[in-house]
Amino acid sequence: MTSQTYRPPTADQIRRAPKVLLHDHLDGGLRPGTIVELARETGYEGLPETEPDKLGLWFREAADSGSLERYLETFAHTCAVMQTRDALFRVAAECAEDLALDGVVYAEVRYAPEQHLEGGLSLEEVVEAVNEGFQEGERRARQAGRRIRVGALLTAMRHAARALEIAELANRYRDSGVVGFDIAGAEAGFPPTRHLDAFEFLKRENNHFTIHAGEAFGLPSIWQALQWCGADRLGHGVRIIDDIEVADDGSVTLGRLASYVRDKRVPLELCPSSNLQTGAAASIAEHPIGLLRKLHFRATVNTDNRLMSGTSMSREFELLTEAFGYTLDDMQWFSVNAMKSAFIPFDERLAMINDVIKPGYAELKSEWLFKQTAATSESQD
Repeated sequence: MTSQTYRPPTADQIRRAPKVLLHDHLDGGLRPGTIVELARETGYEGLPETEPDKLGLWFREAADSGSLERYLETFAHTCAVMQTRDALFRVAAECAEDLALDGVVYAEVRYAPEQHLEGGLSLEEVVEAVNEGFQEGERRARQAGRRIRVGALLTAMRHAARALEIAELANRYRDSGVVGFDIAGAEAGFPPTRHLDAFEFLKRENNHFTIHAGEAFGLPSIWQALQWCGADRLGHGVRIIDDIEVADDGSVTLGRLASYVRDKRVPLELCPSSNLQTGAAASIAEHPIGLLRKLHFRATVNTDNRLMSGTSMSREFELLTEAFGYTLDDMQWFSVNAMKSAFIPFDERLAMINDVIKPGYAELKSEWLFKQTAATSESQD
């Protein structure tokens, strides 16, 4: 009997598999219909399309420019409709529902509170609205027979000057739904070292943080995020491939930084579809995740911005399965990697791995055995 290990999972199995998401932007995952409704409610007239399907297509096409800067411009529209408590609550609740429907059992969703103040909300009111929305989404998922846990990552914009303020905010709400801190935005010209005061504060408070690094810039960005700032994880980190040399005979040589990242088990929040849109990779088949998986880096699979990329965790794994022949075993490896790297306490991560993730994949793997047994039995009748 052929082992299931060597068979690619079906689309249905990928969807049902328990998945873990570490890099997802709240303002990059709105439902197009929700954007249209919120724009109508709030009086925002800047949408390029007012029909949900056409709007969703516009976001995907606008994000396909190959430029990170152009990609980031699409967020002006989503942020514009996320300026009230009710809007933030709704978007957060729908985010949790959508992820749960896609089989995600644990997610860390990030957003920048400083981008949601135009309607008069305070930073604290923004955080509380989003936290309550995530809790509502978790409740709705439970009612529908699905389970998910969502933690928030508070993001500071690297071109602004509020990183310490946002870091202090993240620390203040660390026991109320916020699990860590992040900085995001265009990398070029805005190195993470501009915000050392925020990172030093978080380290003194024994708090967790990730840094967008190694997406559009490269090895200096990764080096600074790790060695100057002390990041726990790398947001993207895909350009670590620039420090890995593959010879004509297939042998691989790691540079000092790549060796450090692998040896220290630094988690890489890889986002394949998004990387294609921003020009960090030419195709899924050529994406560095294939080599990084073979070399046993702490690689994880993520969506980044579901709306702009027209993607989901299931979609990402479908693409990877098609490109690299990944199996359920590979999916489990990525999912366990992500859960090990989450910003919640160790015992809670271990429980998710042992009580949710591994049993979930074992159940899916067992389907091959029973299908084969049933086929053999029918052939003998």
